[in-house]
Amino acid sequence: MPSFESSAASLSGTAASIPPIPSSTTAHTALILFAHGAREQEWAAPVHRVRAAIAARAPQTPVALAFLEFMPPDLETCLAALARDGVRRVVVIPMFIARSGHLKRDLPRRISALRAACPDVELILAEAVGEEEAVVQAIAECALAWTRDGPYRSGP
Repeated sequence: MPSFESSAASLSGTAASIPPIPSSTTAHTALILFAHGAREQEWAAPVHRVRAAIAARAPQTPVALAFLEFMPPDLETCLAALARDGVRRVVVIPMFIARSGHLKRDLPRRISALRAACPDVELILAEAVGEEEAVVQAIAECALAWTRDGPYRSGP
């Protein structure tokens, strides 16, 4: 039976292309923040900020970013790197405002393929982050701030 690393590498390219992800081999659960991706690098800045906030709050929890398209790394690369570091439970958190085509069809197919290729890793698919009540309330508060104080933040 092939190893997890060779199975994941065959899904995403070569094992040599897998970048290291800061993590601990004793971590119980790792997170992958899965976003759509864009051609412009600055698009990903908010997702990087979320990753940094998680890392600051829970430095013992490995957290990686993966993108559906346009930007590296992809989901397979991130999962392979975490498994290489000894992580055996990974939660994929879709950084989407709502569950649409990519989350209804594309991502479940990829998760199924990864589960079949990597049976030693428990792979959990969370709901779209935008459907979580805490996120809904945070967005509502941000929108309402415009009615009280003007822009929530300054800038272009």
